[in-house]
Amino acid sequence: MNPSTAQAMVIADELARNGVLHVVVCPGSRNAPLSMALVDADAQGKLKLHVRVDERSAGFLAMGLAQATGRPAAVVCTSGTAVANFHPAVLESYHSGVGLIVISADRPPELHGTGANQTIDQRNLFAPAAILVDFPVAERRVGQNPVWRGLVCRAVAQAESGRPVQINVPFREPLVPTAEPDWPDSLDGRPDCERWTTSAPPRSVASSRVDFPLPARTLMVVGSGRQDRAAAACEVATRAGWPIIAEPVATTGDASVLRCGPLLLGSLEKAEDLRPDAVVVVGRPTLSRGVRGLMGRAPVYGIGDHPQWTDPQFVAIHVRGWLDTTDLRHVRGHDPEWLTGWRTAADRAATVADKLLEEDGWPSGLRIARDLVAALPTGAMLFLGSSNPVRDVDLVAEARTDVTVHANRGVAGIDGNVSAAIGLALGYRDRPAYALLGDLTFLHDSNGLLIGPTETRPDLTIVVLNDDGGGIFSLLEQGAPEHGNSFERVFGTPHGADLRTMCAAYQVRHVLAETPEQLREALLPQPGLRVVEVRADRARLRDLHARLREAVANAAFG
Repeated sequence: MNPSTAQAMVIADELARNGVLHVVVCPGSRNAPLSMALVDADAQGKLKLHVRVDERSAGFLAMGLAQATGRPAAVVCTSGTAVANFHPAVLESYHSGVGLIVISADRPPELHGTGANQTIDQRNLFAPAAILVDFPVAERRVGQNPVWRGLVCRAVAQAESGRPVQINVPFREPLVPTAEPDWPDSLDGRPDCERWTTSAPPRSVASSRVDFPLPARTLMVVGSGRQDRAAAACEVATRAGWPIIAEPVATTGDASVLRCGPLLLGSLEKAEDLRPDAVVVVGRPTLSRGVRGLMGRAPVYGIGDHPQWTDPQFVAIHVRGWLDTTDLRHVRGHDPEWLTGWRTAADRAATVADKLLEEDGWPSGLRIARDLVAALPTGAMLFLGSSNPVRDVDLVAEARTDVTVHANRGVAGIDGNVSAAIGLALGYRDRPAYALLGDLTFLHDSNGLLIGPTETRPDLTIVVLNDDGGGIFSLLEQGAPEHGNSFERVFGTPHGADLRTMCAAYQVRHVLAETPEQLREALLPQPGLRVVEVRADRARLRDLHARLREAVANAAFG
């Protein structure tokens, strides 16, 4: 057994012993030893192997698998620019706190600086986002097995804490198994498939707890972040009688969330009686300008990751790591009219929003978002694409505690969204899986649909709202009529792509839904991967949102 083969076999075995359930491999020469070892590990049932040809898509596929399973997933590639293509997924991993292990095959040290092909300085390529675990070059000598296994354990332990990790492994030729003498000592792991080194994770409940008064008239805003932290905080809001406004990806447990909350916040100046005496922000809200506008109007208390808390406007007075029902003693009084007033306003807002969407011409992004969430079967998984889809759901959809919602909100890029959704669907094998994406987001990761005939295919329905361009920009400042001379070319970016033909090229089933009834039928659970396209008119978008904001403000607070 040659050194590269021996090292690769040990790495694959120790990954499995450390509970790495899924590994995504991208084809290449320098990573051949590890790719072949992972094929053997997959055949032995130690882990599940996935193969993708596009490194950027592969990185986000691993991200989705990690989110679905709650365990770090690994992604493997060859040396050179292949490694750089993982960078978007590494950044998303870092900012969303999802463990990702990048295993980058490297050229041995003697080839660096020589002009050798596909050789770059890839150590710490992802710094400061990823932690580097640097492997030594394998050599035929005793005592290396503990080193290799111990380094894998260190990498997985870091990933289990929610950090991306780069394992950089320089392989010398030969890169495939060869007939050589037996290895000079044992390459076995610990007995009973145990990790080489076990480690205890940090305590889950932070010592940084609330130690300040909480007014009775408090409003809670919940964004992305740790599920246990959000659910615990929402239980406090329920007991204290506080209204909760939560983004779609927030985990609120059984707490009741106000529908159309962001729309209410956008018009709060009309309702003095609903102005909060404090705002408790849990996690990382990123979607609504109404939420951001609220922050400067009342004292802000953050419940989030310490010391990297969310406060981009620098208005937070207190930041702590944890809030649960043992902290109810800090709540000063109870105002029964406070929650009632907010619920009344939310009911009025939902009624007028539904009326406007029903009367408006079908389809629109808002209507599709509302109807899709309502139509999902119990227990479904929904992935929301960045840009408008996640915001549309945030604005008008009814929150459902029986549906699991995911989105790439770490850095909120449109890259890798198709692959992330596929990874989630593969990880949630026992749930109906759906994704709602915009057309540019879908096209940006169309290679995510490229799945080889021997690879496991997901049961996933991807709904694409195709308005032929960047609809979100229509709602921003650059979408105002006075910027019309530049808007369409550099912001609207119409593409004219034929999604049906593109899906056919990837051998993915395509369905065009032209009526609400056809969309509901297309959303019925079915096996396999399919794309449901809904075509909309982007020119109507800005006016519809303006009319919605005005209608809600008048109905809820008029």
